[in-house]
Amino acid sequence: MDIAIDHDKCMGAGQCALIAPEVFDQDETDGHALLLVEHPGSEHHEAVRDAGYSCPLGAITLHENDDEHENDDENEHGHQHEDQHQHEAAG
Repeated sequence: MDIAIDHDKCMGAGQCALIAPEVFDQDETDGHALLLVEHPGSEHHEAVRDAGYSCPLGAITLHENDDEHENDDENEHGHQHEDQHQHEAAG
């Protein structure tokens, strides 16, 4: 799993840091999301997905490999995933 944060979209709501504090934090000066771990272990994937889905402005982009889906328990939790969670804006 690869994670990217679009800092131009991020408004600093902090949902990501609350849901997946091992992977996300907030900048003390502007409150924007900080990525602590670019490639988190599979034990954090579910929380990272939940954090991405919870971002009110869609500033978090997740890229997953197909083999990662097979190793996670995502289907047991009722999540539906795309290879790319958020489509990045052109430009």
